[in-house]
Amino acid sequence: MPTELDKTATQTTPKSQVDWNDVLFRAALPFLAMFSALLIGAVVLLLLKVNPLDAYAAIFVGVFGSWSGFTQSLVKATPLLLVGLGICIAFRASVINIGAEGQIILGALGATSWALAFRTWPGWLLVPSTLLVSFLTGAFWGFIPGILKARFRVNEILSTVMLNAIALQLMNMLVRGPLIDPAGITSGTFLAQSERLPETAWLIRLVPQTLLNAGALIAVALAFVVYLFLWRTTIGFRIRAVGLNPDASRYAGVNVAFYQALSLTLAGGMAGLAGAVEVMGVHHRLLEGITSGYGFSGIVAALFGGLHPLGLIPAAWLFGSLLVGADKMQRAVQVPSALIDMLLGLVVLFVVGSAFISKRWAIRRAIAVAKNNAEVKS
Repeated sequence: MPTELDKTATQTTPKSQVDWNDVLFRAALPFLAMFSALLIGAVVLLLLKVNPLDAYAAIFVGVFGSWSGFTQSLVKATPLLLVGLGICIAFRASVINIGAEGQIILGALGATSWALAFRTWPGWLLVPSTLLVSFLTGAFWGFIPGILKARFRVNEILSTVMLNAIALQLMNMLVRGPLIDPAGITSGTFLAQSERLPETAWLIRLVPQTLLNAGALIAVALAFVVYLFLWRTTIGFRIRAVGLNPDASRYAGVNVAFYQALSLTLAGGMAGLAGAVEVMGVHHRLLEGITSGYGFSGIVAALFGGLHPLGLIPAAWLFGSLLVGADKMQRAVQVPSALIDMLLGLVVLFVVGSAFISKRWAIRRAIAVAKNNAEVKS
């Protein structure tokens, strides 16, 4: 049954003139943040007696200097995009999902277990069913903090962080126990990894002799699906309304707790798909460290994309390129690995800071516009 909020959403509103200065400023802010982070990184490189131009040139060459580097940046961008889409949904409902690391692990566990259990199925059935299972297992791991917040008002930051640790230990137990590779036991290596998935469960390689797989196309397609879901459906509108003003939404008849729990569940499902793509398209087995930090990097990519599903597409590629280029820089100019972590940390810090500045800027602009309109009417 439609609520008063839904009726309001269907009403036409007069078009206002676009303030392009405001649009350009907010669009340029993340790039200014990244430039500032790289500038500070350049100072640190100088202190280490390393030419910053050579170091940053190595980043560029690492991504664009070869076809392998470019495709690898797309491989890195794929899980960032999937995780970021979930972050966009959660943030739009004013909840924070820090549990993508655990949700990736659950998605990878679900995909691995399902693909190995039903290895005799044909590929046209095994691949989509494995992806669906990974979405459901990740969604289940996101549902837990969602229902805890909805029913008991448990802070989702604390619950998702704790669930990350639980998921990690669960994976460690399984890849050293029930899911351990029998070949490793036979050879006596006892590596913490699962058996290799059947080839019928592998995602198609888009470029031969590279790791770029069909997961990249799935991620891009889902970006458009999430955009349509958030901005063209009633459920999406209610999620955004809850994020903008929970009290007003509750007064209009929207079940705020339900939509916050739903957003965390969907965010978990997206992260679960990221785990499946890593297992089915990149490694073809479950490994320790399967997340590669994508659960946290995806938050930065989402913020860099303005928490918009379509803006996240170039943002994920840009951050994926930075990850690939940073590895190349470390090898080219022989800088400590701690410097790479510091540089990426600076990017995270400045991008998150730019998101805060952008939000404050938007509030001030809205107040200024409201005052001007009031003055005109008076």
